Amino acid sequence: MADALVDWMATMRPQLHRYAARMMGSVFDGEDVVQDAMARAAEALKAGADIAQGEAWLFRITHNTALDALRRRRRQEARDARAPEIGQSSDDTDRRIAVEANLGTFLHLAPAQSSCVILMDVLGHSLAEAAGILGMTVPGVKAALHRGRTRLRALAGYEDAPPSLPIADRHRLRSYAEHFNAHDWDALRAMLAADVKLDLVNRARLSGAPDVSVYFTHYADYADWRLTVGAAEGRPALLVHRRGAEHDPPSYVILPEWRDGQIAAIRDFHFAPYIMDGLDWSV
Repeated sequence: MADALVDWMATMRPQLHRYAARMMGSVFDGEDVVQDAMARAAEALKAGADIAQGEAWLFRITHNTALDALRRRRRQEARDARAPEIGQSSDDTDRRIAVEANLGTFLHLAPAQSSCVILMDVLGHSLAEAAGILGMTVPGVKAALHRGRTRLRALAGYEDAPPSLPIADRHRLRSYAEHFNAHDWDALRAMLAADVKLDLVNRARLSGAPDVSVYFTHYADYADWRLTVGAAEGRPALLVHRRGAEHDPPSYVILPEWRDGQIAAIRDFHFAPYIMDGLDWSV
């Protein structure tokens, strides 16, 4: 039974991420929310939670986790004394606008408006289902949906120009990509900080250069991946392509971080390709 629940939660993960990413305005912040929500769900299951309506239960946990994350973000923004910098009819038109909207656009909506638009226009839930997930009345969902759709229509087409990467970031990324593409794994291992952390999203977390070095050993077994330098949501990123398909959209991304010229952290989305849904990437 426990294994079946774990498998079921794993199949729900892409849908939960699609919701959380739009709530947070970022695929990466959305993945953080999903990870926290999954941990909360696992704890609730251990405590004997009633999951008769499992999908609604998981969405509700994810929704509440996203709200908590947004509150933390707003408190941090208030402490930093700066406003967030945000880049960026008929039902069919409203659905198209919601699906195609830049993730940052959803930050312009109140949380209830974002939730209703995402659940109904992006994920295809009914009014009654959305009301059940959010703990709202059907009239309340209708009102929030109307206001959210109106706001999105007003914002449609607005985007910030993508920021260019600093030269130092681009140089470090290029060095990483060149070693990776040449399968020079020893050179990459030599770049690791002693306390480097690896987040192989949706699979494992490792810490320390000896353990993280094994990560490159696994990549050495596959010759079909190639890295190019780019940005994802304005962050320095390595775009991962199938060899011979570098002009196609990337399959997933890797986010390395440096400290004092060494790799301090790696976040690899090989096992979470669903983050590409809505990701704002550039080369």
